[in-house]
Amino acid sequence: MSARRGNLPVDGGRLWADLMALGTITEPDRPYTRRSFSPLFLEGRDWLAKRFAAAGLAVRTDAGGNLIGRLDGARGDAGTIMIGSHSDTVPAGGRFDGVAGVIVALEIVRSLRAAGRRLDCAIEIVDFLAEEPSEFGLSCVGSRAMTGRLTEAQLAYRDPAGERLDQAIRRVGGDPARLAAARRDDIVGFFELHIEQGIVLEQNRIDLGLVTGIAGIARVEIVFEGRADHAGTTPMDLRRDAGLAGAMTAAFVAEAAGEAAAGGNGHFVATTGIVEQAPNAANVVPGRARLVVDIRAEDHAATERFLAALDARSGEIAAACRVERARWALLSDTDPSPCDAGLQALLSQSAEALGYSYRAMASGAGHDAAFMAHVAPSAMVFVPCREGRSHAPEEWAEPDAIAAGAAVIHDAVLRLDAQRRQNAAEGSDAG
Repeated sequence: MSARRGNLPVDGGRLWADLMALGTITEPDRPYTRRSFSPLFLEGRDWLAKRFAAAGLAVRTDAGGNLIGRLDGARGDAGTIMIGSHSDTVPAGGRFDGVAGVIVALEIVRSLRAAGRRLDCAIEIVDFLAEEPSEFGLSCVGSRAMTGRLTEAQLAYRDPAGERLDQAIRRVGGDPARLAAARRDDIVGFFELHIEQGIVLEQNRIDLGLVTGIAGIARVEIVFEGRADHAGTTPMDLRRDAGLAGAMTAAFVAEAAGEAAAGGNGHFVATTGIVEQAPNAANVVPGRARLVVDIRAEDHAATERFLAALDARSGEIAAACRVERARWALLSDTDPSPCDAGLQALLSQSAEALGYSYRAMASGAGHDAAFMAHVAPSAMVFVPCREGRSHAPEEWAEPDAIAAGAAVIHDAVLRLDAQRRQNAAEGSDAG
C-alpha cells in the first residue's frame, strides 16, 4: 500500500487511542459486544457524548435516538455536513465495524478546531441508533428515523422480553412521539467511513475503496414438501425427496449467481444462507426442506431477473423430484442506494492529493448511508481489514489505514465546504 505515515491533517494516534478505549466497553466474556439498547451500549454512548462535548460540540439525542454533536458554521444558510456511523455491535463482534466511522468523525472535527478552521457549513457527527439487527428484528433504526422511514408498525415491534421499540427509543433518550422532528432536509453531504468487510483492498494492496453504491438486498423463502420414507427400503425412482429438491435449488443459486456476477451489471452475490430439512435423520428420506436465499445486487434489474429465474427453476426442480413447492415468499426487497457522484469525485481528488491509492467498489453489506442517501448526497470510504474478517472478535484494521480514511474525508469536507462557498458567491454575484 502507499499510505503515508506523516503530515496528515488528522492525529492518527489520538484517533487510535479513542478507538481502542471504546472497545474496552464490552461484555468481558464476549468481546466485543455492545448491543443496541443495552446498559453497555448506553455506557458507550455516555463515553462518546463526553468526547463530543470535550471537542467543543453541542451534544444532543434526536427524536430517533441518534447521538449528535454539532459545530455551527460561519453561514447559517450553508447547510450541514454530517459524518458518522454507529457504535452498536453484533454479538461477539469487533472493535471497528461502525465504531471506526464515529471516532473518525470525531477526530476530523477535533483536527479542524485545532487548525483554527471554521467552515461555512455546520458540521455534525452522528452515532446512529441500532444499525445492526436489533433484538426488535430491525436494523438501521436511527437512520430510518432520520430519513422518515421508521414506520408506526415498526415502532410496535417487540423484543423477546416484550418491550416495544418505541419504548426502547424513549429509554435511550429519543422521542418516538415526535419522529417527524428527527427528519432532516439541511444536510448537504453525508460521509461514512467503514472497514471493507471483504478482502479486495487487502489482496490488491490498495489503500482505500470509494463506494459507488450500496447493494439492494432481497430475501426469498422456499419450502419443498415431499414424503418422509425409510432410507434403506425406498427405491430411488419412487422417492419424493424434499432434501434433494433443496440441494438442487441451492446449487442453482450458486451457479446462477456466478453467471449474474460475470454479466457486467456490477456487484452481484447470492447465498443460500438457511437450509433446514426434516426429519433430519440419517436413515430417513427428507420429507420437508426450507431454504432462505439472500440476494444482493448493485443493479435492481439484475435482482429481478435472478428472482424470476429462481422462481422458474425451483418449480422445475420440484416437479423433477416429485415434491410440492409449498411456499415461495419474497421476504424483503430493498432497492440499491447509489452514492453521490459529486462526493465521490471530491473523495477521489482528496485521495490523489494526499497520495493514497484507491479503487471504486460497491458495498455488498448494508449501511446507514443507504438510508441517508434518500435525504442527502451520501458517500462512503472503505479501509482494508485483515483477511476481510468482520462481525468477529478477530476483526482488525491497521492504525495507518484508518488514519488514511480519516485524512481523505477531512480533505473532502474542506473541498465540499469550499464548493458551497463558491456556489454561494456566484449566486450572490448573479443576483
